Order: sequence, then C-alpha cells, then structure tokens
Amino acid sequence: MSTQDERDQVLARIEQWKLRPPKLTDEVVTMAHGAGGKASQSLTEAVFKAAYGGPQLDRLDDGAVLDVPPGSRIVFTTDAFVVTPRKFAGGSLGDLAINGTVNDLAVMGATPKWLTVSAVLEEGLPMDELRDIVGDVAAAAAKAGVEIVAGDTKVVERGAADGCYLTTSGIGVLSSDRQLGADQVQPGDVVLVSGTIGDHGMAVILARGDLALDANIESDTAPLHEATAALLEAVPMTRWMRDPTRGGLASACNELAAAANVGVSLFEESLPVNPPVNGACELLGLDPLYVANEGKFVAVVPADQVDAALEALRAVPVSAGAVAIGEINDEHPGMVVAHTPFGGSRIVDMLVGAPLPRIC
Repeated sequence: MSTQDERDQVLARIEQWKLRPPKLTDEVVTMAHGAGGKASQSLTEAVFKAAYGGPQLDRLDDGAVLDVPPGSRIVFTTDAFVVTPRKFAGGSLGDLAINGTVNDLAVMGATPKWLTVSAVLEEGLPMDELRDIVGDVAAAAAKAGVEIVAGDTKVVERGAADGCYLTTSGIGVLSSDRQLGADQVQPGDVVLVSGTIGDHGMAVILARGDLALDANIESDTAPLHEATAALLEAVPMTRWMRDPTRGGLASACNELAAAANVGVSLFEESLPVNPPVNGACELLGLDPLYVANEGKFVAVVPADQVDAALEALRAVPVSAGAVAIGEINDEHPGMVVAHTPFGGSRIVDMLVGAPLPRIC
C-alpha cells in the first residue's frame, strides 16, 4: 500500500465493513473464541480478516514471506499496548498499536512496511467495541501505508485482563548506507523536537474522568515516517532520533546523554507546550517534559544543518510545529540540564515512578 488511491480504497472498505460486518452472532467475546474451533474461525473471519485482510493475511499461514529490496537492511521492532480508557480524545488503543510501532521503525531511519497484530481479549468484551478497536487498527495501518501480514488472538477468563491488550511487531526497510545512533552525536549538535509535547498523556488522563478538569486536549497519536523521511532527505547527516513516549522528552534526552556520554542542554523558553496542556500540568503538579507523546519525535542534527532540518520538517503536516530546543555539549556528560529564561538552570533527571499510569 503505497499510493493515496490504494489507501483511500482500504479506508472505504473499512467503512463499508463497519456498516455491514460479516455474520457473527455473538454479542461479547467468550472463551470459545479462543479455543481454536469454529468460534475462533468465525471471530478471525468476521472481525480481524474482514477489517485488515490482504494477500498475506488472507492466507492464514503461520507466518508471512516478505521480499526485501536489494541493498537494504531490515529493522525489526515489537511493542505491546494497553491503555485506560481504550478510547480518548484524538485516538484509541487501535491507533496507538499501529502508530507506536510505525514510529519506532521511523526513528530508526527505516521505511515501515509490514506489521503483525496480536490481541489478548478478556471474556465478556463487547463485540461492538472489539470491532471499533479493530477498525481503528485497520484505518491507522491504511493511513500509514503499512500492511498487516500476520496476527494471533487469545481469550482469557473474565477478570484476567483489562478488556483488550494488543501486541505488535513491525518490519521496516533501511538503506544500507544510513547510520543513526547515539554514537554519532557530537558536542555542538542541536536538538530538535517535531512539535508540542505532553498532548497524549494529558488527553488520556482527562479521558478517565477522575479529575474535574475541562480542557480541550487531544492526543497527538500519528505516524511519523513521512516526517522522519523528509528530515533524512534534507539532512542525511542527522545523528539520532527517538519518539519520546513513556517518560516523555526528559527521559528520551537522558537516554541520549547516557548512551552518548554527552551533556544535553534544553532551553525552557523554546519548549513547545500547548497552553491547555501546560495549564493542566500546572494544576496537577506535573512537568510537561515527563508527559508522554505518541506523535512527536526528537532529533539531533549538525548545527549548520538546523535551518534545512526545520524547513523540511515544517513542510510535513505532522511536524509543522518543529523547533530547536537545545544543544549537545561536553560540559556535563551524562546529564540533561534545562536553562530557564531568567538565567537559572535545573537538572532534568530520568523519570522516577509512574505519574501517568497506563498511557500506551
């Protein structure tokens, strides 16, 4: 799936499937759906295969045979997704499962191509909700232009899981001459972020309804591969990229500082935070630097390539808010320091504990 016409066709098929799904009389998931018999076959045919089936998945083999272009390497990743609630402003469990895996491949410099999706379902999960989740998986995959080529389903007893867990694996194609990594980072390089931070974590917190806060905050969940590809095209010497999910931007920068044995300086006045997110964080005593993102990435580029990098990123809708937020130095190796607009500074340590549980 590479052209817009093909993606539009898939999305149209998904909408048609939602309106007229294949016959499945069960209203909730039962243990029989995980027993490997007729009920399992019906669930696979009527829900999963009907939503995102394709030439590979329709074969229902135990694996997929994939052709890798000559002169390329593959990047392989895996992830698991569980979030409460499963639907929130701007996204859902299904969106996260696809976008999170696509983004892990994208920040490695790879072009995402193929995914597998496995579901652990709790007995009693409403079938209509499962259809919605699977529909979101299919729509997100179509939007990202990736093919779901294999999967699996297990059902556990009522109370043994939180409704639905999704596990994904992804394969992307990487040019043989592309080099990205913390070992490429040098003092003097500049740190960029592709847009506002903290949107996803705060959207999920508000969706739970436990807080008496009324704020217009939506998750930023989105595929990033077009933005990372644009950056790498404009700045082939890009040093390193990462998607700052759990632990937020602060944890991603600390991982970089430790791996590269460099100092990372962040400039607080340059950090992009939407006002509603900033306000909610202040009320809850949270630092936006530690709040999760699902549609942003942080990158390090040579100082003389910053303008080219920002121009390329801002030309892609998902990274239109890209800004430079800091620099790499050798003054405090292994540490991240945030500099305030008033001339002060503070150490930004790795996240301790879990201030925002179950955000992805």
